[in-house]
This record gives sequence, C-alpha cells and structure tokens, in this order.
Amino acid sequence: MAGTPARTMAFQRQLCRATTTTPPPPPSLPPSGNPPSPHCNIAITRTGKPIIRISGGRSSLGGHTATVFGATGFLGRYIVNRLARAGCTVVVPFRDEYAKRHLKVSGDLGRVVFIEYDLRNTTSIEESVRHSDIVYNLVGRDYETKNFDFDSVHVEGTRRIAEAVAKYDVDRFVQVSSHSANPQSPSKFYRTKYHGEQVAKEIFPETTVVRPAPMFGFEDRLLHRLANATNLLSCNNMQERFWPVHCIDVGAALEQIGLDDSTVGQTYELHGPKEYNMMELKEMVDREILKTRRHINVPKAIMAPLTEIMNKVLWWPVGSRDEVEREYLDQVIDKNAKTFEDLDMEPADIANFTFKYLQHYRSSAYYDLPPMTEREKREEKKYLHVLDDQ
Repeated sequence: MAGTPARTMAFQRQLCRATTTTPPPPPSLPPSGNPPSPHCNIAITRTGKPIIRISGGRSSLGGHTATVFGATGFLGRYIVNRLARAGCTVVVPFRDEYAKRHLKVSGDLGRVVFIEYDLRNTTSIEESVRHSDIVYNLVGRDYETKNFDFDSVHVEGTRRIAEAVAKYDVDRFVQVSSHSANPQSPSKFYRTKYHGEQVAKEIFPETTVVRPAPMFGFEDRLLHRLANATNLLSCNNMQERFWPVHCIDVGAALEQIGLDDSTVGQTYELHGPKEYNMMELKEMVDREILKTRRHINVPKAIMAPLTEIMNKVLWWPVGSRDEVEREYLDQVIDKNAKTFEDLDMEPADIANFTFKYLQHYRSSAYYDLPPMTEREKREEKKYLHVLDDQ
C-alpha cells in the first residue's frame, strides 16, 4: 500500500506529458513593421517601438500615445475626440484650466491626460512629448497680443516643440499650418506660418505639414460670425475667395495622416470641394436664418489703424491690422501638395450644412402660423365658439 501513492503520481505525470502540447511560436513581423496576417495586431514603428494597433473602440486597450498641442482650440477637440474614442492615449498640454474641461469626456477613463505647459518653457514641452509616438502641433494665433506675437507662436513655439520631438525621437510629427502660407505674403500671419513649416522640417525632416482652408463647424468663426453680427464690417466688400472645409473632415484626415507612415515628409492642402467668396456665404447665411444682416464697407485706410488701436486697448478680440490685410488675399493652393483625394476622402460642401449649424439663429416668428386668409375667415364664422357666446 505504501507504493500506491507513488505509482498514482507517476501515472498523473505521464498523463500530463501526453496531453500537453507545445504552444506555437509567435508570428514574426516583416521589416516594414506591418502585421503578416489579419490576426496579428502588433506593428513596429519607425524607431522600432512596438505598438498594439487595434480596430478601435472607446474602451479598447492599446493603440498609440499622441500629444496634441493646441487641443483647446477649434480644431483640437475634433482630433482629440477621434483619437481618444479609437482607444489611443491622448496627452493634452493646456494653459487655461477651464478651456480643457470639455476634452476629458472624449475618451475612456485615463485615456485623456492633461499636462500644464507654457510655450516658452522647454521643460514642460519635453514632459508633454517624451512618452508619445505621435505629436500634433495645432498652436496658432489669428491676431497678435502684448504677450504673444506671430513670430513667438508660429516660429519660436514650433521650434521648441520640434526640438523636443527630435530629442526624444518621436515617430511622427504633424505640423498644422495654414492655407496660403507664403514667405512673400503681405500678411505677417501667412509669412510666419510658412517660416514655422521650414523650422519644423529643418529640425525634424520627417515632419508632415497640413494646411487646412478656413473651416466651418459648430464653434467656427465663419458661419457664426456672419449669422451673429447685426452689422458686418469689411474692407474689400467681402470679395476674398477661399475653399471652406468641414472641421470634421479635417479631424478625420489628421487622424489618418498620423497613423499612416506613408505620409511622412509630405505636405497636404485640405480644402473644400467648391470655391466661395465671403459675400456669397453671407447671402447663403441670410437665406438660412431668414434675416438680412446689414453690410458696411469701410475703407482700408480707416479700418486698419482703427483695429490696431482697439486690439491694444481692449482685452477681447476685435480684429487686427493683419486680419484687415488678409481680406484682400484670396486662398492660394499649392498644386504640388497632396489633398483629400490622396487620403481616399471626399470633403463636404458648406452648402449642405448651413441648416445644421445655423437653425438656432432663426427668429421664433418663423414657427408662428401665417395670418388667416379671407376664405378661412368666412369659414370660421360658420361655427359657434363657446367663448363667443358668453
């Protein structure tokens, strides 16, 4: 009886050896970094970092870590929302505590991380990018202030971000510039945007430059500016021409550009399918809101110095001399740059979204019943109403 437990244990070990199989080796990755089969979701980035590329989903585990500078602006919320809901970890550098709260719910718990930073503080910028493999720079200003002019934001700010990206050898850097960026432009805004592109490419040659056209959406300064103002002031009689683009299309394009390594070093012009001038958009807005906004054309010699003085005296944005200069400049598209077509995307036309974004500007009188016709009044007299018989 003493040998029975030993024989039993030996039999159990033999049974385990017979039923245990050797696990198959993990699939090997090709040098390109793409998975060899649809069942493999591991990718190797340009710097050799393994990334779990997932099909997407708000509560997905894996994906990229992306830093979005300027995420508290108009375009920033759309790229943060797309990345966070796809399962990526998004780092949002911020300056104002109240300007970033709406981004917290863009992703699942812990997917949107906030870091306080200053564009002149190199250490805070480096802390924002050191753990990321994609960096977006959306920082920009439409007008100069006493603390930040165009050069300090578009050129020097881009320089500090690009140096941090190069220091930590981040896989992808996407520099969001502006349409009509040109070193010979009469507008300082367009000149500094171009110099910012060159600085980013000089420090980080793999930089992808994106030049979006004037954007429209829920929080834009295009449709809402035309619909909200009682008096529209302009200098060029609202004749500047451009190709408005939907902000949602630009956000989707930025997500695709950041995740596609074939876009490295490319320049993209993201514009809408149709060209408009500002007067055509103004008439379109008036038809949609069933109102007519008064348009006043002010000579440039008066408007330019007036806005410059008001911009220095007042603490809320009222325009600037450079914005007046931009009214005389039509959008210029680089024919050598890539567009939505190279991303297999079709941009939407602004004419299809005016009701969606402007319906709340309509007067309540629009929903009232029209006055009764003479025939309806005669029909009404045939019936005895209780209140009329009191």
